[in-house]
Amino acid sequence: MPTERISIDPDAGIPDLIRQLGDDSKRLVSDEVRLAKLEIKESLHRAGKGAVRLAVAFGIGVVMLVAFTVFLATLIGQIAAGHMWVGAIITGLLELALAMVLLKKGIASFSTPSYSLEETRASLKDTATWVRSPRG
Repeated sequence: MPTERISIDPDAGIPDLIRQLGDDSKRLVSDEVRLAKLEIKESLHRAGKGAVRLAVAFGIGVVMLVAFTVFLATLIGQIAAGHMWVGAIITGLLELALAMVLLKKGIASFSTPSYSLEETRASLKDTATWVRSPRG
């Protein structure tokens, strides 16, 4: 980005310099706002692309899990002398057990560590107490 040479008139008075400073400040703020708008637009565009990719990945994952469930139920049904209902029940129970394990792990991950910033709040209370205390 090339730098722009600013010509300074040695005969300019204080009011002229203040007016020039105001004009330069307005231009600087305008440029900053324009830059912020461009950055926000670019960030939103990138976030939109990421959201679409996540949605497609989720959809593909769901289809893959359904196909795997059908495959597993069919495989177990074939092993159970062609009784497909046995394969479906066993597959359902296996998936239910997996869901319960994942649910328990998920609940445990929310219980510890605390996301409420307890140590930070305690530290802020200590600081507030220190500030309020009389100095002797």
